[in-house]
Amino acid sequence: MNRKTLVLPAVVGLLAPVLAACGGSGSGSSGDGAIVVGTTDRFEATKDAPAPLDPAYAYDVGTWNILRQTVQTLMIQPKGEGDPVPEAAEKCGFTDTGSERYACTLREGLKFANGDKITAADVKYSIDRAMRIKADSGVFALLSTVDTVETQGDREVIFHLKTADATFPYKLSTPVAGIVNPDDYQKDKLRDGFSVDGSGPYTLSVSQKDDAITTATFTKNPNYKGTLQVNNSKVEMRTFADATSMGTALSKSDIDVMTRTMSPEQIQKLGDDSNGDIDLVEMPGLEIRYLAFNTDAATVKTKAVREAMAQLIDRGELVSKVYGTEAEPLYSMVPATITGHSNSFFNKYGNPSATKAKSLLEKANITTPVKLTLHYTTDHYGSATKDEFEQLRTQLNSSGLFDVTIKGEPWSTFVPAERKGSYDVWGMGWFPDFPDADNYLAPFLDTDNFLKLPYSNPEIIKTLIPESRREADRLAAAKSLTSIQDIVATDVPLIPLWQGKQYVAARDDITGTAYVLNSSSTLQLWELGRGV
Repeated sequence: MNRKTLVLPAVVGLLAPVLAACGGSGSGSSGDGAIVVGTTDRFEATKDAPAPLDPAYAYDVGTWNILRQTVQTLMIQPKGEGDPVPEAAEKCGFTDTGSERYACTLREGLKFANGDKITAADVKYSIDRAMRIKADSGVFALLSTVDTVETQGDREVIFHLKTADATFPYKLSTPVAGIVNPDDYQKDKLRDGFSVDGSGPYTLSVSQKDDAITTATFTKNPNYKGTLQVNNSKVEMRTFADATSMGTALSKSDIDVMTRTMSPEQIQKLGDDSNGDIDLVEMPGLEIRYLAFNTDAATVKTKAVREAMAQLIDRGELVSKVYGTEAEPLYSMVPATITGHSNSFFNKYGNPSATKAKSLLEKANITTPVKLTLHYTTDHYGSATKDEFEQLRTQLNSSGLFDVTIKGEPWSTFVPAERKGSYDVWGMGWFPDFPDADNYLAPFLDTDNFLKLPYSNPEIIKTLIPESRREADRLAAAKSLTSIQDIVATDVPLIPLWQGKQYVAARDDITGTAYVLNSSSTLQLWELGRGV
């Protein structure tokens, strides 16, 4: 039996899983029959972020993957990828020719998990709440095109948009648009802690230690009414300190499935193993990694410094030495598999060149070597992140033009510091909110960008982003999207590094693993089951 299952792309521009993992002998890792999933994601309630699971605050792949199991949205990305389809809604659509009025009709009989009836007023309350609170995570910016929300009766919701936004159906599929009960969520205050109440396919209970979740238990919601087929009655998600301990737990049958983040060494070993009872599933991914700049900081305020870094970084060497075949060099913030992608950084800088970088710095009268600290998180994107930044440091310093040090910090410290502007240069990953080029550009470049970048380009904000959103045919938006990417390559507020694949490892009696992650890294626990 082939131990490695490759989930292939379905269409150009969108990627979809089409193969299921093979089955075999059974294993039991939970006494109550729950499927146990391992993750290295950490879920902490801290002084700076006391409400990590509030839909009006949460804005990272880990917390969103908890909310997607528990909080229902009007729209959802379908199992086979493609345009979003109704979920809590019975139907949704633009009701004008200008993509500025979007109406939804709720399904009949919708209830929260506690049995309370869901009405259009609850939808309006949830959207208005997220926009009113304006959490410092920046997630509210996904709703930036909403002007007002109107209700008609108990089941009709109408969104009046400030400007045309062809991507709006996608935004209604994200957790910030999740429907919450006004009895559980105050209208002007975030809900602290780890309690989540919604109408999704599961309810949530957690075990915690030192203000961090150790186990999140998802139990099938008997009141759920939507499009999803739930193939299990319970899933436990256990958190691990690192990929090594998670892998050990899988090999000992303490867990059934291993998700993000696996190490490159684990992926290589499992992919090469033709025996045993663990399957590795490789799926297309839309994750990217990049460097971000505080363009107001003295060290990188001069554009030539950022240009020189873009000119020096060898993405091919970085990927081959750290990630091998699990990643590809990326020359735009938009992945190569997304409609509207342009290789803007390669078009401008070509191959890495210390000579060209030196010329850029000399013309700007920059004294070399330029001293910089590159910051990264130690516990959010996997163990290879440190190796990646060591490689970046080596590349920049070997030119003689930079004197770079690197510093890693845990996610709970890293994120608040980044949002306060404490870093001049830092590394981040991006898992898309939805698979459209807009979502790789607007969150970083529009007003209220989630990184709190001081960089602001009026042409991008006032002209190019609105132009691109007016085009329901995303191919027709390519001209505006390419212009945005070219401006980013010229001004360098960000440097894209690589685009990654994604992997799941599971014991071979677990079914549905080919669908447990979609291309946007959305965890779909309802797909998992036991059997052949």
